[in-house]
Amino acid sequence: MKKSRTDEKILSYNDVVLRQSDLEILSGPYYLNDRIIEFYFSYLSSSHSSQDMLLVPPSIAFWIMQCPVVDSLGDFIEPLHLLDKALVIFPINDNDDVDRAEGGSHWSLVAYCRNTNVFVHHDSCRGMNAAPAKKLYKAVAGYMGSSASASEVSFQECTDSPLQDNGYDCGLYVTATARTICNWHANHKNTHRNDMWFSAVKEQVTSSAVASMRGEILALIRDLMARH
Repeated sequence: MKKSRTDEKILSYNDVVLRQSDLEILSGPYYLNDRIIEFYFSYLSSSHSSQDMLLVPPSIAFWIMQCPVVDSLGDFIEPLHLLDKALVIFPINDNDDVDRAEGGSHWSLVAYCRNTNVFVHHDSCRGMNAAPAKKLYKAVAGYMGSSASASEVSFQECTDSPLQDNGYDCGLYVTATARTICNWHANHKNTHRNDMWFSAVKEQVTSSAVASMRGEILALIRDLMARH
């Protein structure tokens, strides 16, 4: 059976396979899918040489939230080497159906900062993903380190997170916020213990910067396609 053109593989980047349909999503005002976010997270990881930073793929973050056997979660999380990470970024999706791939209707982001031992939720549609974000936090908090028990790790809803003004750019806010936090982390290794990235996100994740992310990611993919 001949494959639809939208199913054609256009790029393999690290462990991410992009297809023609992903370009079409980026070309229009559409909700970003898991593959595009996973691709951009992988690109950010490759762009930063720091070994103490981890951007978790959407599928892994989803499984951490929805793992049906809590006792097996430790074995699943172990390969992430969370104890070695000073910064961990999780994409959050409101899909709660483990049998439905690419489900959900909203993306947000949770970032863990070891210096402050806090999980911070950035949601461009304030409060919409509060429940799944807290579910992720509760599932993973106990694995952040021997000195960081689940009761010691805190969760914070960032009330200053930039807000989207349409119904489809949430994924772009996640990519723009992740980029800003990664850059902040790379440039603030020796700052005050309680210093965090909030002002950088507020200043840099503007509506115009987010609007340009579609074109930037699309251009990045096309550049990588040309090189391959």
